Amino acid sequence: MGQIQDTEEGRRLALTQQGIADWKHWGPYLSDRQWGTVREDYSGDGQPWTYLTHDDARFRAYRWGEDGIAGLCDADQYLCFAVTFWNGQDDRLKERLFGLTNNEGNHGEDVKEYYFYLDNVPSHAYMKCLYKYPQAKFPYDDLRAENNRRKADPANFEYELLDTGVFAENRYFNVLVEYAKHTPEDILIQVSITNRGPEAAPLCLLPTLWFRNTWSWSPDRPKPTLSLKPATQSDLAIIEARGMDQNMEMMCLYCEGAERVLFTENETDNVHFGWGANASAYVKDGFERYLVHGQQDAVNPLEIGTKAAPLYRLNIPAGETRVLRLRLSNTATLENPFAQQPFSALLQTRRQEADAFYQAVTPFPLSDDLRNIQRQAFVGMLWNKQFYSYVVTDWLKGDAVYPPPPQRKAGRNASWTHLFMKDIISMPDNWEYPWFAAWDLAFHAIPLVMIDPAFAQQQMLALMQPWSMHPNGQIPAYEWSFNDLNPPVQAWAVWRIYKIEAKLYGTGNRLFLEQAFQKLSLYFTWWLNRKDIDGNDIFQGGFLGLDNVGPFDRSNIPTGISGYLDQSDATGWMGMFSLSMLRIAVELASQDESYEQMAIQFLLHFLFIARAINECAENGESLWDDTDGFYYDVLHLADGIEIGGEKFISMKLRSVVGLVPLLAIEGIDIAFLQSPKLADFRQRFESLLHAGTELTSHADVEIKDDMDSGFMQGIMLALVKPERLKRILARLLDENEFLSPHGIRSLSKYHEQHPYVLPDLSMNNGQPYKVQYVPAESRTSDFGGNSNWRGPVWFPINFLLIEALQKFHQYLGEDFKVECPTGSGQFMTLWDVASELSARLISIFQLDATGDRPVYGNTTTFQQDPDWKELLLFYEYFHGDNGAGLGASHQTGWTGLVAKLIQQQSEHAARAKK
Repeated sequence: MGQIQDTEEGRRLALTQQGIADWKHWGPYLSDRQWGTVREDYSGDGQPWTYLTHDDARFRAYRWGEDGIAGLCDADQYLCFAVTFWNGQDDRLKERLFGLTNNEGNHGEDVKEYYFYLDNVPSHAYMKCLYKYPQAKFPYDDLRAENNRRKADPANFEYELLDTGVFAENRYFNVLVEYAKHTPEDILIQVSITNRGPEAAPLCLLPTLWFRNTWSWSPDRPKPTLSLKPATQSDLAIIEARGMDQNMEMMCLYCEGAERVLFTENETDNVHFGWGANASAYVKDGFERYLVHGQQDAVNPLEIGTKAAPLYRLNIPAGETRVLRLRLSNTATLENPFAQQPFSALLQTRRQEADAFYQAVTPFPLSDDLRNIQRQAFVGMLWNKQFYSYVVTDWLKGDAVYPPPPQRKAGRNASWTHLFMKDIISMPDNWEYPWFAAWDLAFHAIPLVMIDPAFAQQQMLALMQPWSMHPNGQIPAYEWSFNDLNPPVQAWAVWRIYKIEAKLYGTGNRLFLEQAFQKLSLYFTWWLNRKDIDGNDIFQGGFLGLDNVGPFDRSNIPTGISGYLDQSDATGWMGMFSLSMLRIAVELASQDESYEQMAIQFLLHFLFIARAINECAENGESLWDDTDGFYYDVLHLADGIEIGGEKFISMKLRSVVGLVPLLAIEGIDIAFLQSPKLADFRQRFESLLHAGTELTSHADVEIKDDMDSGFMQGIMLALVKPERLKRILARLLDENEFLSPHGIRSLSKYHEQHPYVLPDLSMNNGQPYKVQYVPAESRTSDFGGNSNWRGPVWFPINFLLIEALQKFHQYLGEDFKVECPTGSGQFMTLWDVASELSARLISIFQLDATGDRPVYGNTTTFQQDPDWKELLLFYEYFHGDNGAGLGASHQTGWTGLVAKLIQQQSEHAARAKK
């Protein structure tokens, strides 16, 4: 599909990849939230939410990064730009997005603002973001107080910004921020402010340019400067940025029609906190003190500093729009930076190029609604790219200019002293999760490879570098605790990236495949050595990202229970890991026979895991329950504890845990098996298959080398045999269990009326260890109140299930059918079942027959107001019964998988018509 490369955006990406022109040097890499993160936490108690709060951020310089609204920065985040507002009512400037911390929120942390990522392309040659700013005083205290009150009853809904009434009568501004690059270092900026209210309203706008503070922590580091440069036109102001890192040249911000330009320093206001004298009379909150509190001496009259902003005082009539233009350029002598025709024409050209690019990505027929959903999913992922810097050694010891943080070296991330991260990384959500998560990132890469293969590959390799991956082979989980475990889905993602790139762009990157395979071999070995307690190929991974899925924290089994947990999901993930590594090894071995032995090794690993998960051990333990037709975790008790006279118990909780073994399915096409370089692998596979050993002759693991019934010819390997597959699918496709109108629930709805209770054991307060189906936010505080796998629909598991069903169909064929939904009398092929699940997931965002979108539930404004209803948010997870969005509201990370589902559905629909 060469037409992607033939677009203007495709050519820009090629130039960047070739090192000819770095179109990605500037991008949306500024975080939506830097405060409240682990890397900014220098407390003694390890509580980042309370150490550097939203209120504190106005006065304190950050150590590791910056944040702002609808902003951008260079790839090293030396120089930053974002928009700042003041409506004349607030007691502070609106410099950053407000939200509740984990301890303040009714259901965990939650941003309390409305902003929408409307457009972006991988080179960031064009970007567009919309922010809705109330004209009345922003209700910070009301949001905190009411959500705190609602915490008393976990069944309460969250109290949102719309609920406060601050948007009544449409009394708000639409602030539309657009960026269009003329060259990689010359960026046109247009800010369009529309008064949606019934009468004229004032607004102060400060488009702010500032340096990330790198000098306060290193006294020997030179301090850069922003200063006012003489301009030849009376209505033009030019802010010049100098003294940046040697890799970055001088930049100028051209400002049209500003009242004046304000200057201060991006340095902490020590006096505000009672920490002694300030290093300068001009500090981070200088603009707020000047504009909101009328302190004329708060800004530098010499017009120099490290933070600067042109000031625009506007009074906008009802329904009207005011347009402001700026230009950030490495050219210091632009004669007419705002020539009307070139400026407007370039914006329009870049918009059209973005349209052409996304049309080329999905050239198949799509409704306007579906194309809009897909486009906004891609765009949200691009806006969630962030500059991420974290040097654990420096963080542990603190900075020379401040006292060392107490007890740091024995606490969080203390064993990761090698970690040195400074990169552009795809974040799950730039406000709620402004840090990487290992398994999230693997899912991000799937839609990202469709539009930017190089970036998707770089993302997967970023966590496998010597300065990120632990020397023992572990991949860091996420900032809150690198030691935690996420499901090992990286090998699956690497293989999918390789195959998707080959399909869309003509060829896959074998060098990437080799590099990733070598690193992932270390990670696989780490799992074998660290997470198989008994050495029997049954694994224990802890909570594995499935927050609140069990009756207790699976990573920290309570002392009253003790023991350990043999996990169906951990074992299933390792079966999937084995098969992905096997498939990569076979691909590499088809051209380089040195990988053939690795292919055989991973085949054996898979066979051992398959035997372990499916057979009954000598002591009677089995993860497969043949009576229920489902996989369960098995709890091994310790310290003399017994339940019903047994030292272990099968925890018969029907959750996503028991579905993971379905994901371990892989095929090897006959064309590869016939490669001369795979002769040894082929011979050894056939020997294993026909030798009658316990690895291949028992009645559980599925190994097929006769594919006459399917479409694919070759070998199919799966943890789950077709007979068991049908039994599991009978529950999976039951609308009274896992199947919801909008995808597969994370917990069976059966447990709504039949909660699972751990027998004979109770918590210290006498309450039982219990799990009950909850379709929306969690009603327990484990992992934070908005981390809930007890019922809602989650995109990553759904996406993997869809892919697994498609693979099973390829090898089992048209004759293999199951009832869908269970009890309906309607039988479908597994391909049709996968298509049905895809359609249900996509429908979360689509306009339904009533003109509503399930994602917005009963939120009337989003469903009915034409200024809101075409704007999409991509939530962390979705209500298990009605599809309403829950959790993080901008988690276009793994929820961005909907873009791939739409592309696949449209492609197959187009082929079916031929």
